[in-house]
This record gives sequence, C-alpha cells and structure tokens, in this order.
Amino acid sequence: MDANGLRAAFTRFFGEREHAVVPSASLIPHDPSVLFTIAGMVPFKPYFLGEEQAPWPRATSIQKCFRTPDIDIIGTDTYHNTFFEMLGNFSFGDYFKQDAIPMAWQLLTEVFGLDGDRLWVTVHEGDDEAEQIWVDTVGVRPERVQRMGDEDNFWAMGETGPCGPDSEIFIDKGPAYGSDGGPKHGGSERFVELWNLVFMQFTRDADGILTELPRKNIDTGAGLERILPLLQGKDSTFDTDLFLPIIEAAASVLGTGYGTDERTDVSLRVLADHARAMTMLVADGVLPANEGRGYVLRRIVRRAVMAARRLGVDKPIGPTLVQAATQVLGEAWPLLVSQHDLIVNVVAREEAGFDRTLKAGLGRLEEAFATGTKVLPGDVAFTLHDTHGFPVELTEELARDAGVVVDRAGFDAAMRAQRERARAAAKATRAGDEAVYRSLLETEGQTAFVGRGAPNYESPARVVAVLEGAEGDDGRTAEIFLDRTPFYAEGGGQIYDTGTIVTESGIAEVFDTQYAVPGLVVHRARVDGEVVAGQDALATIDGERREAVRRNHTATHLLHAALRTVLGDHVRQQGSLVAPDYLRFDFSHHAQPTREELDEVFRLANEAVLTDVPVETTETSREEAEKMGAVAFFGDKYGASVRVVRAGSSSLEFCGGTHVDSLGQIGPITLVSEGSIGSNTRRLFAVTGRASLARAVEREHLVQAAAELLRTEPDELLAAIGRVMDRQREAERELGRLRQQSSATEAKELAARATADGGVVVARRDNVEPDALRALARTVQQHDGVRAVVLGGSPDGTKVAIAAATGGEPDAANLVRTLGPLVGGGGGGSPQLALAGGKDPSQIEAALAEAQRLLAGSASK
Repeated sequence: MDANGLRAAFTRFFGEREHAVVPSASLIPHDPSVLFTIAGMVPFKPYFLGEEQAPWPRATSIQKCFRTPDIDIIGTDTYHNTFFEMLGNFSFGDYFKQDAIPMAWQLLTEVFGLDGDRLWVTVHEGDDEAEQIWVDTVGVRPERVQRMGDEDNFWAMGETGPCGPDSEIFIDKGPAYGSDGGPKHGGSERFVELWNLVFMQFTRDADGILTELPRKNIDTGAGLERILPLLQGKDSTFDTDLFLPIIEAAASVLGTGYGTDERTDVSLRVLADHARAMTMLVADGVLPANEGRGYVLRRIVRRAVMAARRLGVDKPIGPTLVQAATQVLGEAWPLLVSQHDLIVNVVAREEAGFDRTLKAGLGRLEEAFATGTKVLPGDVAFTLHDTHGFPVELTEELARDAGVVVDRAGFDAAMRAQRERARAAAKATRAGDEAVYRSLLETEGQTAFVGRGAPNYESPARVVAVLEGAEGDDGRTAEIFLDRTPFYAEGGGQIYDTGTIVTESGIAEVFDTQYAVPGLVVHRARVDGEVVAGQDALATIDGERREAVRRNHTATHLLHAALRTVLGDHVRQQGSLVAPDYLRFDFSHHAQPTREELDEVFRLANEAVLTDVPVETTETSREEAEKMGAVAFFGDKYGASVRVVRAGSSSLEFCGGTHVDSLGQIGPITLVSEGSIGSNTRRLFAVTGRASLARAVEREHLVQAAAELLRTEPDELLAAIGRVMDRQREAERELGRLRQQSSATEAKELAARATADGGVVVARRDNVEPDALRALARTVQQHDGVRAVVLGGSPDGTKVAIAAATGGEPDAANLVRTLGPLVGGGGGGSPQLALAGGKDPSQIEAALAEAQRLLAGSASK
C-alpha cells in the first residue's frame, strides 16, 4: 500500500462508519496558543473546550502537522520528521471507549493487515474500563496490555479543562531492534508507537480536582509516516514512497548515492525531510522572516542548504527539493501544484540570500575554530547572528561538527544588551508593542466602529494615541488610534480599509487597518506634518474601494448559498478573501464541480442580484442566531453577541463585515476560475460590478479578435476553430506517417551498423524527443542480429535523453540507471526497454562510450 492508498483506506474506513470527512486545516492555526498546527485535534479544539458546537457528532481527518522540538535529530534516526500527516478520528459526545478501541484494532489488523500478535497496548494505570475492552472485547492477550502512569498515559489540554486517560498501540519490530518487555520495559526502537487514543472524560479545575464530563469525547492520532513503513516492509520512513524519491532527487544534485556513506545519508534524510516541510509551509502562506513562523521556515531552508554545502555542493538545491516534494505530495495536496512557481521562487530567493552571507559567516567561524578553542564566545555567535544572519541554532550545529561548544549564555547576554540599547535609543514608545496596546485598551476602551452603510465613509474622531513607526523612502510611518473610526479592521475574510486621517497639523495616509488586540483598532499610516494624541480628526475612508469590497463581500454570501443549493448542505466555507478587485472563496466538497454545476451556482447568485432585495442585518445572541438557522463557520471565533446578515431568501450567515444595502448594487457576478487546493477543498475566484463588466468587454474583444484571425463571424467562431482543428489533425496524421516511414528507414540503417561480434548498436541522435528516441531504439532492436541498442542525444540542446532496448539481457533498466548519472540525471524502465534523462549534454559522448564498454563486456560474458 503506497501513501495515497493508505490515506484513501483510512478515510474510507471512518467515512463508512458515519464520520464526517473533514479537510485538513492549514499549518497556520486559528489557535493563537500554538505557532503551527501540531496535532490533528488543533482545528477541533473549540469543540473539545465547549466554545463552539461541533457541526457533526463524529469526524475524521488527515491533518497537515509541523513540529520542530526534535529538529536536531532529524536524519539521525529512522522515524522523526518535522512535517507529518496525522490520521485521526474524533467523537464529540457521540461514541466513547467501547467503540473507539475496537475500531482502531479493526483498521490496523483487518484493513492495514498488521499482525495482531505483534501489537501491544498501554492504558492508564487507573483505567480498568479500557483494559477490559482490550482484553474482553478485542481479544488482546492480557500480558500484552500494560498499565502506565500519568506521564505516559494521561492527556490534558492545559493546567485546567478537558483531560483524560489515553491508550497507545505499539508494534513489536522484533528482537533485532532491542530488548523485550513491551512498551513499558522494552527497547524504544523495538516497540514503536502507532496510535494514541485519548479518552476525554474529565474536566480539571484550578484545585486539580477531576470531574466527569457529561458528554465525553474521543481524540485519536496516528502518524501516517509511522504506519507506512510497516505496510511497505521497510525499516525506515525514509525508505517509503513519501521520502525515497526526494532523497534520490537530492542525491542526483549532490552527485552521490543513498546508502553508501552514513554521513551522506544523514544529510540526504535531512534534505528530504526539510524539502517536504519548506514546500508545505510556503504553500500554506508562510514566508521567510526573522521572527515567528517565518523564522522557523528560514531555519528549515538554511539547514537544508547547509546540509548540501557541508558535502561540498555549491549549486542551488532548493528548487530541486521543491520539485521532488511536489511530485511526491502533489496528488494528496494539490495546492502544492497550483502554488509550485511561488514555492520555488520563495525557496530559491531564500537560498540565494543565505549563500551571499554564508561565505563571510563561515570564514568568520572558521577563523574562530582555527584558534583551537573548545568554546565559541557568545559575542562571536552574536555577530554571526546580527551581521551574517546565522540563526544561533545553525552556529551551534556547525560548532558541534567541529567539536566546539557555543557560549549560549554569552550569546543571550549580547542579545539582551542589544535590546536594551534599542530601547534606550527610542525617542518614544514604538509601534508594535503589545503591552502598550493592552494598556491603551484598558485606559481608552474599545474603538467604536461607525463605518457601516454607504453614507458612513467619514467620521469626526479624537486621536487617543500615536505610536511612532520608522522613517522610510516614502516618509514617516505611525500607528494611530482613534476613539471611533469608519475604517474596517481586516477580519472575517474582508480586507482592511484605506483612506486619510486629517488633523489641524497633519495628514495621515492610512495604508492598513487591523486589530492591534481584540477591540482596539490600529490605523497604520504615512504621516505628513504632525498627528498627536488629543487632537480632533476627520477620518475618511476610500469610498470607491469600500464599495467594491462591499459588493464582493455580499457576493461571497450569495455564492455560498448557491453552492450549498447546487452541491449539497455539506458545503462549508473554508476561507475567503474579499478584496476590492476580486473575491476568493474556499469551500468543502468531495469532487470537482461540473461545468453545468458551476453555471447553475452563478445563475442562482445572479438571479438573487436581480431581485434587488434589501440586505438585512441583525444583532442578536448566538443561541438565537442558531435558532434562526444562521450558518457559522468552522474555525471562526464568535462571542455571546453576534451579527447576522440575510442576503436574499437563501443566505443567512454570521458576519461582522460590511455589505451592500440591496443585492442589485452588487452587479453581475462572474466566475474567473475554480480548482482544488487540498483534499476535499475547492477554491473559486470571481469578480463583481465594474470588474465583471470589464471582464465581459475584454472577453468580447477577445472573441472578436479571434474571429477576425479566422476570417469568420463571432457567432461562427466554434465552427471555424473546429475546421482548423480538423486540418491540424489531418496534418499531424500525415506527419506521423512520414515520421514512421523515416523512423523505419533510420532504424534499418542503424541496425545495419550492429557490431558483428555482439549485435550492439550505440549511436547519437540529437533533436529527437525522449519518447520518439525510445521507440526508435525498440524498432532497431527488433531487427535480426541486433542484441542491444543504446541511443543518446539532446532533444533541445539543454537536456539529455538516453534510450536502451535489449532482449532482456543485459537489463535495459540497469543500463540507463548506470548511464543517467553520467549526464546529471537518472532513469528506469523494464528489462527490455528503458529511458534516462539528464541535464548535462556535454557528457553525452562519454555516456555513449560507457554504454559501448558495458555492452561489449556483457557480450564477452
């Protein structure tokens, strides 16, 4: 079973047992308490905490996850990874232990085919119920069920809140991997955890007292990368189809092979792991930076680059890694394919930027090592960080390789001293200080939003605070806080407002509006003159821009309702972006909508626009809104009081954004594109109003221009294109016949050159596409007296193709696997017919000479 088969089998198993199949959430979580999505339960946390009602009683997901606590040992063992996929099934007050335990066992043994006699189980030392189910219901031998304490088998979401015992399933890999004794007493390499079943049956209060929950929950997690090697008969996750193709791609760039040297193998495993991680992170919107998620991504990219540079490879490695990771993961995660160019560009730029500072930094480091010191001073590590962009973790890794320890305490002291200097140099409180934001909120209260409705594009206000930003090429920036504002702070998918804030002494051009902290709106602006706290101000938003945003926002509501009508009520909004010039809408759906379905969706949305009914908004309690049938969105946060927007007869949603007054103001809604961005998740782009009309005019001009090229009328364009295609197909058939005749003649000529002593043909053929070269080799080999054929050449002057055809002896696939690396590539195929590709045309003659030598040697045998 390959990785895609495993994903499908897992999802199918729980889907057949009435679990809602929930698409993976982003690696960037809604939960502010974690930097990344680190477990399958993170997207469901509001349901487990009781903050929101789960949309389904039971669910299953394959969740993208990313963790870095073990980053330093990546590549040194067989199973640790940074990016991984968590298989999970969840119950929100529906089933509990008596169902969760047998389902897990059935999936592992009956669907995945694991030997039950190799499986061990741990339960919490106080969980008699779980042990009884394992022994009496499932049939696990009592000696295979081991009790362990809180540290190993009790799970809690925090110091207080939901918690409960868990039960873990392990597999025994056998005596070759360590001592016996089960998970509790045996070797950790021998007994490997496969699945953790968490039984959330208690809530813990501040005094540590556990109380039974009235509605108990199930949260399970199994690592796809842990299970896959078992199903493929491999010892290591790096030997599976999730990693090996990436390792092979990295090895081709490094000019080495996997399995020849342990130091090289560790680097190749690091490259494969980090290739997956960087590709998935960028696809989900993380960009390299010096803090937060961006810093983690930067560290991943730089560790990968260093793994290659340590092996003496100076050529770029990032684009190759991204390409290989996309080929491996693209079917399961289509966003990688659609975002491929962006990911390659981001990684390539980061690698190039790091290379520029790497040489100087490494020189400084080598100078320090050359002194023979065993401790690298903290100020040196700080200089590498501050001047050369070396993360201190990278410096520690390089030092460790040289047998040197970094004075981390000295580095931390230098960092603190730099921060103190920065604080002392600041003229005033600077922008971006969360403590200041919270103090403002406490003293001034929440910012009143007064910008709903078309007339409310400007408002008198009082400046309550100004935090200085920085001087730049385009002027001085600042963060301005008002007591009231018509500016919409970005949220709920709707983009921020822009505009101006004018006082008696200055003008601020607002380019961004956000919530600094919940309830406090910050206006980021370029300031001309002086804007100071206490001044009266006139705040004015860009009305035309807001109008376009309002049209697009209400249109997303209409499209959501139409999608649910056409495709089914399972459709849920998974994300959106409401910008002035377009809208983006992500939704859950298990298949690609047909052209007819999309046409019907947009017909319904535009029919609603034509009714021109008023858009109604209501402020009410969340409970009352749910009784009204308002749709809430998975992952969004709602308070006790909510705003509900009714747009026509079919759309009623929770929403805090701005909308048109009546549907007719939207204008025509036009589809731009629709596609997949992940398992069971789709994304569409659309335009409305003036942008929609402009698109229609542009398309009309395009049709007219095409008709003129084909010398026909627009109404006859399809027929004219059909005639052109018919002529092209006939020309291609004729060309094919001519090529076949030419190929047969060429094959006969080549066969005549077969060496008398071994029936071997080795020849160069340039300007021939790889598939045609392979076909020619096969035709030549089929002539009498020809035992083996190798043809090589460059189809376009930049790439290499080598084709081999034999009667099975020698093995054609082995031939091209030997020849491929000589031209900077690789290949494969069957014993009778194989093809290799490469990137170095200058080595074609050398590769053909090696083919001649190999075939001559095989003939002598």
